[in-house]
Amino acid sequence: MPIINYKPTSAARRNMSVTDYTGLSKNGPEKSLLAPLDKKAGRNSYGRITVRHRGGGNRKKYRIIDFKRQKHDMEATVLSIEYDPNRSAFIALVQYEDGEKKYIIAPNGLKAGDKVVSGAAADIKPGNALPLKNIPVGTFIHNVELYPGKGAQLARAAGIMAQLMAKENGMALLRLPSGELRNVPENCMASIGQVSNIDHENVKIGKAGRKRHMGWRPTVRGSVMNPNDHPHGGGEGKSPIGRPGPVTPWGKPALGYKTRKTHNRSDKFIVKRRNGK
Repeated sequence: MPIINYKPTSAARRNMSVTDYTGLSKNGPEKSLLAPLDKKAGRNSYGRITVRHRGGGNRKKYRIIDFKRQKHDMEATVLSIEYDPNRSAFIALVQYEDGEKKYIIAPNGLKAGDKVVSGAAADIKPGNALPLKNIPVGTFIHNVELYPGKGAQLARAAGIMAQLMAKENGMALLRLPSGELRNVPENCMASIGQVSNIDHENVKIGKAGRKRHMGWRPTVRGSVMNPNDHPHGGGEGKSPIGRPGPVTPWGKPALGYKTRKTHNRSDKFIVKRRNGK
């Protein structure tokens, strides 16, 4: 969908833009597919902050998304394309022939009245879900499972798509949006097409209050703190950080520090890392 740019009627409006939602449903979400969503404000079960700068934000309810697409060979009609406050992509409300309604991640180009189906015999068109072994090489896909039957975990954000590069020995080679090449079992399910809301990356927030609505609290730079609060703090005037590279408040490297375990069981499935190594 296109981006709406505001006239500079104030300092915040000067650089603010939003996604044009005119093509989305105005009827509200399907109540049977809503679930409560408690706010954690970055705290774990002990009440300690484990993720900083989170809290507040507008109240929202979780939309239960069908990531498994296990109603095979049963056609579903798209009732509406809707906004989801929990993700960057749009979602589609579909109704199957038996009357059951479900939410799916909406691919780009899907609209109300279209038909979607999942199963090995489904056509290669946006919104349909098939096992990777039944998808032609070179096809752009999204909503990809890592393990058969677990539900989609890869390529779910707005405007994202992966590409099926090859199939061999029961594995499918995927090029992920990050550039990583990874093998996935070819009986995993994937949806055809690119995820909707492709202009999401072009939206400019414009003002601090809009981030607060999203549940983000302010982030203070370490360089303006005191030395006892942050390794970057202290000094007269604007001082350099005094280290070979930036670090976290606890002294760990902040840029380029690898946090992935060195001996992951899934390492054998990664053909090429996203950094090209």
